[in-house]
Amino acid sequence: MNPHFDVVTFGEAMVMFVADEPGELHQIEHFSRKMAGAEANVAVGLSRLGFKVGWMSKLGRDPLGKYISSVLNSEQVNMQAVLIQDDRSTGFQLKAKAVSGGDPQVQYFRRFSAASTMSIDDFDASYYLGARHIHLTGIAPALSDSCYHMAESIMKQAGAAGIPITFDPNLRPTLWPGEEAMKKGINRLAAQADWVLPGLSEGTFLTGFTAPSDIAAFYLDQGAKGVCIKLGPEGAYCRTREEACTVPGFKIAQVLDTVGAGDAFAAGFISGLLSGLSLMEAVRRGNAMGALAVTSTGDSDGLPAMQQLLEFMNSERSAQQ
Repeated sequence: MNPHFDVVTFGEAMVMFVADEPGELHQIEHFSRKMAGAEANVAVGLSRLGFKVGWMSKLGRDPLGKYISSVLNSEQVNMQAVLIQDDRSTGFQLKAKAVSGGDPQVQYFRRFSAASTMSIDDFDASYYLGARHIHLTGIAPALSDSCYHMAESIMKQAGAAGIPITFDPNLRPTLWPGEEAMKKGINRLAAQADWVLPGLSEGTFLTGFTAPSDIAAFYLDQGAKGVCIKLGPEGAYCRTREEACTVPGFKIAQVLDTVGAGDAFAAGFISGLLSGLSLMEAVRRGNAMGALAVTSTGDSDGLPAMQQLLEFMNSERSAQQ
């Protein structure tokens, strides 16, 4: 069953209904339909860059599940490991229209979704153990005990097989029983990853440190190969045992929606690792992807093809010279 992917990831995708006009969600009458889901966003981002990507999940046998399947199929993301469930529905969310580039209000409807029933026993290990790289986030493991165990099992198997793992904490407090449980659960998974990719505020919450260098040291001491801390418009700080660098972000004329920027960074950074780029250039590619992502209102609408990405990076490099 293994088509030998560049990257495999697993998680929950939802249908996102984005408000067409500003205002409180209960006041909105018109919405546009899009797809949402951190791991699916990363899968789409990498696929558009020309990488072969597999996505593992469960969807309900319903119109929302069919929509997600059609979107990911159109993005050439492999769906062989997506299971359809009759007795559970596909999750969805309502998202307010972003104003002045701020984080919009989001209301989730995902409790008891099909994806929350995922278990490691549902999937053939050969699907992910032949991949060059595995990407996980802290969202799917928070959906249920079986999802958490699945993440742990995949990371353990991948580690034994020598497959590099990136892990984005992607904190979702409402999915956890409490903040302490979230901190312990996320850090337990992060300790099994090769690369940890927190945002600065996430890293501060998870480690108790405020300086990017100290946050990175925390995870390096736990066994990570490298840590990239996303600094928003300022770029990213990345540290391994051999080197450290702060890579500036890209200037964007107008920020429409910041949701999905971290997923775009992950896709760009992973693509850099797979392409054999230096650490600084891989982070720079991640920054460029994140910058392009905030120029659209959909979580993955602004994700570029490789040629567009390289042209954007080259134009910015020329402008700085």
